[in-house]
Amino acid sequence: MGLSELLRAGPAAIDGGLASELEARGHDLSGRLWSARLLIDEPDEIRVVHQAYVAAGAQVGISASYQVSRLALELAGRDPADADALLTRSVELAAAAAHGTSQLVAASIGPYGASLADGSEYRGGYGLTHDQLVAFHAPRLGVLADAGPDLFAVETIPDAFEARAVVTALRNHPDVPAWITFSCADATTTSGGDAFADAVRVAASAPSVVAVGINCTAPEHVHGLLTLARRATDLPLVVYPNAGRIWDAAARGWTGAGAAVLPATQVESWVDAGAALVGGCCGLGPTAIAAISETLSAGTQASRSTSTPTPIAVDSAPR
Repeated sequence: MGLSELLRAGPAAIDGGLASELEARGHDLSGRLWSARLLIDEPDEIRVVHQAYVAAGAQVGISASYQVSRLALELAGRDPADADALLTRSVELAAAAAHGTSQLVAASIGPYGASLADGSEYRGGYGLTHDQLVAFHAPRLGVLADAGPDLFAVETIPDAFEARAVVTALRNHPDVPAWITFSCADATTTSGGDAFADAVRVAASAPSVVAVGINCTAPEHVHGLLTLARRATDLPLVVYPNAGRIWDAAARGWTGAGAAVLPATQVESWVDAGAALVGGCCGLGPTAIAAISETLSAGTQASRSTSTPTPIAVDSAPR
């Protein structure tokens, strides 16, 4: 089953936060490379987290490539030439965890700001031109496409300007389906200050984009954002919020209280608003994904049990 088929069969669960789960397992991710450091130093730990999400019922697993780029490695004092191998490794680890299951592997493409490790991924407006952003994203997409994922997960995009650059870069990979999801400041606006509906329209303009939505956004904003997205596009919607805490770029950590598990009624309301894929981002781990999977499964079963069977016409003429 590919992404389009999964979207038609949905709603379905996708995985949860990778970095926050690695931290829960005792790893220090305070460096510039964040979870990408473990791709270099302890890649098997990433595979173990992927496997935890498989066990939790996630039908899409997202690779650990979000933070990986030649620029990120250079700024971290590493060899930029190693980036391509790490991108490939991230897809291989997700695929190894999914082996023998029906889980799809999504290659993560994070925003330019993620490489800067200064919180600008939640602000956008990097001072770059369209062509410069395309030049940043295009090589990563090419390497990840060659690694053979089932789809691209273009995620945590802060504004329509960067989304437009990604749309341009995706033209080189028409055969790889993609979703584009935005981080948002509230129920109407992206993290970079754009009207969310306008950003959705930009993302939906790419022929290979088969779903759009929201990620790494506080859960209380999601229903309003889904409502706006549904008015802006007929594409299936994807949502994987964070636990509701606030990112402190200086301390490189999340602050404030957050929910470890999303209420079933909240997840159900998102499905009613059009969400075809639901998962979690920072702070929502395997327990949260297992709860989402259970909620979605229960809703599907209830829908089937209450649906009215289509009458079957019986031809009584002699044969």
